[in-house]
Amino acid sequence: MTADIRTRRSPLDGWVEWLAKLAPAVEVAERPFRTQITLRLRDVGRAAAVSAVLGAELPRTPCTFTEGDGPHGPVEVAWLGPDEYLVLAQPGLQRTLESALRQAIGDADGAVVDVSAQRTTLTLAGPKARDLLAHGCAIDLHPSVSPTGTCVQTLLAQAGIVLLVRGADEFTVLVRASFARYLAAWLLDAGVEYREEPV
Repeated sequence: MTADIRTRRSPLDGWVEWLAKLAPAVEVAERPFRTQITLRLRDVGRAAAVSAVLGAELPRTPCTFTEGDGPHGPVEVAWLGPDEYLVLAQPGLQRTLESALRQAIGDADGAVVDVSAQRTTLTLAGPKARDLLAHGCAIDLHPSVSPTGTCVQTLLAQAGIVLLVRGADEFTVLVRASFARYLAAWLLDAGVEYREEPV
C-alpha cells in the first residue's frame, strides 16, 4: 500500500535551501512523489484506447514526449523505446492510472508497471540551466539539436537519468531516488560559477 504523501520524506528532503543558492541563474526544485507508470505496448491497435485514458497521444517519434490533460489530469508520456513509454502524472494516481491502463490494453501484448518509487523529479530552469547540465551530460542540449519536446535517457555526472527538454532554458530530470542526493550535491558543485554568493 502506498504511504500517505503527507507523511513521506522526499529523497531531497532538507535540500531546498541549498538548491536555492543556484538561483537566479538556475532555479532547481524537486517535484517528488509523481505517479510514474512504465507502459509496454506492442499492439499499436490499442494505442487509441491508451490515448483516451491518458488524454495524450503516445509519442510516435523516438526521443520525444507528449503532453495532455485527460480524465486523470495532466500527463506526460515519454518515449523510452520502440514499444516502451513512461507515463508521468500527478502524485497519488498510481493505482487508478495503472488500473485504467491495464483495462485499455486488455489482453494485448504489453505490460503496465508502477515505478513511482523508483525516481524523483527535478526541474531546472533559468538562463544557465542548459550550461549547468552541459557540465556533466554528453547530450547536445542546444535548441537546434534538442528542441522542446525532446526526451532522452542519458547520464548526468555518471547518474542515469531521463531528461525532458521543456524549453530552451527549462528541463525536467528524473533520477533514481538513491542517486538524488549525489546528483543534488553535484549540481551545487558544478554550479559554483553561477552563484551570486559562492558558499
